Amino acid sequence: MENGKINTLDIVRKDQEGFYLQDEKKQEIFLSKEEAALDLEVGSSIDVFIYKDRSRVISTKLPYAQVEEFAFLNVKLLTEQGAYADWGLEKDLFIPLEEQMETLVVGSSYLFFVYEDENNGTIRGSQRVEDFVFLDEIDVKRGDEVDLLLYRESELGINVVINNLYQGLVFMSDVHKDVKVGEQIKGYVKQVREDGKIDVLLEPLGYKKSVESNTDLLLKAIKKEGDFLALTDKSKPEEIKSALGLSKKAFKRAAGHLYKKKLIDIRTDGLYLVNKK
Repeated sequence: MENGKINTLDIVRKDQEGFYLQDEKKQEIFLSKEEAALDLEVGSSIDVFIYKDRSRVISTKLPYAQVEEFAFLNVKLLTEQGAYADWGLEKDLFIPLEEQMETLVVGSSYLFFVYEDENNGTIRGSQRVEDFVFLDEIDVKRGDEVDLLLYRESELGINVVINNLYQGLVFMSDVHKDVKVGEQIKGYVKQVREDGKIDVLLEPLGYKKSVESNTDLLLKAIKKEGDFLALTDKSKPEEIKSALGLSKKAFKRAAGHLYKKKLIDIRTDGLYLVNKK
């Protein structure tokens, strides 16, 4: 039974007080009827979260993150010793004062890494992202699709955790859609640097080039039609294809790019060129 992890255990027997669960090594743990909150059948399996607080706790509620995972968690309480954050269980996750990187505010969410204290086995949280990411033995390469957790925005770009293992950055010049800190989205490896950090794109490689060429095509079409083009996201794909030679998806992407750059105005009847004074 792994501490701080979700374990799938077999229900081997029950009595009036609750259920006895067993792992592959025949180790047993007791689950009370109150904690189970449902009638379980002997011979079936159940996912439970087992972790050490002051004593070993078993829960049928599953946390937002388990050991060796990052997650945004809401701070509920501050004390002289540390903070407590909601991680989806009855008992909140403790973040020791020395594991905090900033002044935490109750009611706000922050990125934490869930770890097991090597000294006593208790489960704790930390804001020290750099201490828990890998900077070597990186098994992703240019062009790979990866899972991103966006956790901090700066002048350079958006810092991300990649595949729950690595640290990366999406440069502001590579952000072509609305995203925000706290989101979990897909991304693509642009390059792996010598220091182990990774540059990431939010679209597949080659996307920017295609967007820019389609954007230029659409902008020219709007100007050619007297600064107004009677196409919208409600237009039929064949109408868009006939007028621009673009798919509806490419049209919407190019229009969104122009709108974000404040070059056009998108209205219900079509696209209008923004005349800047």
